[in-house]
Amino acid sequence: MSQLTVKDHNRDVMGFKYIYPVISRRAGGLSIGINFNTNNACNWGCVYCQVPDLSIGTAPELDFELLASELREFLQDVLHGDFYDRFDVAVEQRIIKDIALSGNGEPTSVQGFSRAIALIIEIVQAAKIPEPFNYVLITNGSLIHKLDVQAGLRLFNEYAGQVWYKIDSATEKGRAALNHTNMSNQRQQDNLRLSACLCATWVQSCVFHYAAAPEWGLLDESEQNAYVELLQSTQENLKGVMLYSVARPSLQPESAAVVSATEEPLQAFAERIRALDLKVRVTL
Repeated sequence: MSQLTVKDHNRDVMGFKYIYPVISRRAGGLSIGINFNTNNACNWGCVYCQVPDLSIGTAPELDFELLASELREFLQDVLHGDFYDRFDVAVEQRIIKDIALSGNGEPTSVQGFSRAIALIIEIVQAAKIPEPFNYVLITNGSLIHKLDVQAGLRLFNEYAGQVWYKIDSATEKGRAALNHTNMSNQRQQDNLRLSACLCATWVQSCVFHYAAAPEWGLLDESEQNAYVELLQSTQENLKGVMLYSVARPSLQPESAAVVSATEEPLQAFAERIRALDLKVRVTL
């Protein structure tokens, strides 16, 4: 068995279809990942994405019985088996920090999203994971206007879940360049506000230098201004902001143009956001 590290997010390490372990640099321990997008399809195409053979699309039909059996088996292995020893997990990281819906695409694109949320919560609660841990949804927020997604977020909120809402640009041209999406500014603002009203929401943003279009991205002053304006429009309901940069190589055609940010500009940007009286977490 290989050692699990923050730079290794191999979805197949356990041999499961839906469940995978991650040592998360942002969470600070074991994150139990749940991957609905087993076809490597997403409705966005972020230039820094580490998913191989990424395609534009939605999650395939979910096998609810298989998801349930894999999650039960994995939780037993972690809580009562030798999982940590087999993967040489450092002692200080031997704690379940979150159950994260993330994976190889946009998780809210799966049919039956709210049903999946209910099933996951039922199994996790029965396993009696030691507190504290969080339920986390990592999303680009593009589908939060859909009723089934909203139902899932309300259930998440009942169990102190969190939404980590991706915003790499607050401008339409920036999102087109970095995320390959045509989401409008109005839709982004409306969906962010809706997310924050339905469930505890953190904005998470990847800050990096994109050589192919350096004017689009959060190292640019005008992009930062637009981002701050967006936060101001919703900040009364936001929990805070997570800024991070690229830790693993992109597997997209634009990979050569994607360069990780250094600490100084990241911290300077964080101070601009803190001036709004928002919490900011910075991770390189």
